[in-house]
Formats: sequence, C-alpha cells, structure tokens
Amino acid sequence: MKPMLAAAALAAALAMPALADPDPADWDAVTAEAQGQTVYWNAWGGSDVINDFITWIGEQAAEQGVTLEHVKLTDTAEAVSRVLAEKTAGKDEGGAIDLIWINGENFASMKEQDLLFGPWAEALPNRALTDPQNSALSADFTVPTDGMESPWGMAQLVFFHDSARLPEPPRTMPTLLAWAQANPGRFTFPQPPDFLGATFLKQALIEFSPDMMALEGPVEDADYEATTAPLWAFMDELTPNLWRQGRAYPQNGARLVQLMADNEIDIGFDFNPNAASNAIANGQLPDSVRSHVHDGGTLGNASFVAIPYNANAKAGAMVVADILLSPEAQARMADPEVWGLGTVLDVAALEPEQLLLFDRIEFGPATLKPEELGETLPEPHPSWMVKLEEDWTARYGVAQ
Repeated sequence: MKPMLAAAALAAALAMPALADPDPADWDAVTAEAQGQTVYWNAWGGSDVINDFITWIGEQAAEQGVTLEHVKLTDTAEAVSRVLAEKTAGKDEGGAIDLIWINGENFASMKEQDLLFGPWAEALPNRALTDPQNSALSADFTVPTDGMESPWGMAQLVFFHDSARLPEPPRTMPTLLAWAQANPGRFTFPQPPDFLGATFLKQALIEFSPDMMALEGPVEDADYEATTAPLWAFMDELTPNLWRQGRAYPQNGARLVQLMADNEIDIGFDFNPNAASNAIANGQLPDSVRSHVHDGGTLGNASFVAIPYNANAKAGAMVVADILLSPEAQARMADPEVWGLGTVLDVAALEPEQLLLFDRIEFGPATLKPEELGETLPEPHPSWMVKLEEDWTARYGVAQ
C-alpha cells in the first residue's frame, strides 16, 4: 500500500496548480506576500556612491519586511544570460534573480525572449507621482515598456557655459551654428563613437528632423537620406568653425571639460546634469559656469528595474521598485551629496511636504533643478546611433 499511497500523493501534488504570481493591482496582497521575502537585486556594482544608495534602499525595504541583497554586476548582460540559462533549463520558478537594473538593449533582449514578469510597473502606488507625459518612462530606447519595467532614475543631456564670457548661450542647434560661425574655434564635441559625441549627433538629428516618427523605428525602415539631410547640412557648416577647424576632436567628456578649463572653448555638455557643478567643486571650472538646455528639450533616458519571469520574490521586488519611486528615495538620489541622479517624478505636481524634500537639496551652482531641465526627448532607435557614427566617421572622421 505504501507505494500506492506515494503514487497517489505524487499525482495529487502534480495536479495542484503552481503558486500564482502576485496581482500587482492588489497592493495590500502584494505587501502581505512580500513579508519575509529576500530580494536579490542584480545591479551594477562599480560605484561606491551607487552601492551606498542601494544599501539605504535596503534599509527602507527592511522596514517593510523585505530583505534586499545587492548582487553586484560588472555588466547587466550577465543577469540576462543567467535568466536565459534558467529558462533553457526549464527552471520556470524559483529563479536566482528577483530584480535587475536594466535599460536599452538588455531590456529589449529580455522582452523579446519572454524573460520578464509583467505587466506590473504601472500598478505601483508611487508610479502616480511620475509625469505621464514623459515618454522616456514608457518607452526604453523606443521599445515600449508595456509595464514590464519600472523607472527610477533619469539622465539628461545638459549644456554648460561660462556666464562671465557668454551671458546668453545659444539654446537651439540653429543658433549654436550661428554663434559658432561668429566665434570660430570656440565649440567642439567628443569624437564619435564616443557616447557624448554620438549624443550630440542624435540631439542635432532630432532638432532638424523632418520626420520624428521615423526615428522611433529601425533605421533600415526609414528614408535615411531624407531624414538625415538637414543634419549633414548643419554639420557641413559647423565643422570648419569647430575647435581646430574640425581637424581634431577631444576623445571624451573629461577632455571636453579640460578644453573649457583651458579657455579653448566656451560651451561644454554632459549627460549628467551635475557635471558642471562637479567640475566647479574640484577646481576645474570657474564658479561663473552655469548650465542650460535647449528650448525644445534635450535627449534623456531612464534607468529601470525589471523582474524576471521566474523570480522567486516577485512581491518583494515590487515593494523595492515602489520604494525606489518614493519621494524620499528620489530626493535622496537627486542630492549631489548622495548621488545626483535625476528624478523620474513630476516634481512640480508633488504635495507641498513632498516638494520640500527636493527644495532642501543644495544643488551645485551650475546644476539645474528638476523643473528647470525642460522636456526630455526620447532616444531614437539604437540602430540610428550606429548608422550616424558610421556616416559621421566617413564624412568628417579624423585621427587625433
């Protein structure tokens, strides 16, 4: 009888449904299920500043009954490969990863391969505090997030200038061109394919583009010649007016700042809104330097967190994601003394007591407040950057 009883027990176990995923819309149930869970957050671990912030998030999670373990990565692709390997092996429950810091091509890859849990992100209570008009939060490098990842930090292109020499900087690409022609040699950008140099090309492409919709899809699906013709016309006129007549370029953002420090150029730019203030603080730039953005907005992209389809602690992961969106966490993250990453919240729409958290932040003298950053422009499809870099190199590329 014992073998028969064992067989019956096994059959009954197999007949039982698998544990259901938590319903993101029932937040009380989510927080109840999260109690006692340990969330393994796979996130880049190469910065002590960021690691300390994640430790603080863990302290907040502990107050809600969730233990947070930071699994430090050198490359997000490591986590993507781990989840894919588990799926290939048939491990559809109890995965090793509960939360991933992700964006761009890694998100696109996981979404395409059905490696993500969701939708869940738009059901988080604190998601209501974000700006619904910020397209960078609903599309990740043009790939719709579809509620499968939650934003938690923003990077945005910001220009900076020495107000003592340039009280009114150009705030559009056409006016930048006119200024460069009147002040030859006083502007440049890092040589593509450097990230900042490629970002400058994308910003110019967007400002001049006759067909913004074309930038949302793969470059091979667009009329590339027609879409980029205004960009190359702009570059043809700008290049001979650049530093060293466009015959040489700085190789990175640090060198761009150094050129400004050496009084060789008047305008710099960075993807970190705190870059100019940091350069002032370390003595590289004078305290008369100030930041500005272009009138129509500047490129930006968000950092997200995603939950693998087979995560062991989905409820706990959602709790952590919601903590990341809290005004307390966002204000702490935005503080240059802590990290200085841009907030994803709609600061102007916050309640007075929430807004006070941001008002208390002592931003550097050249750091724009969140409400001063203007519109965030979405990134084009990744294939555009590759093609732009290739064409720029063919047209203007030089060896320094």
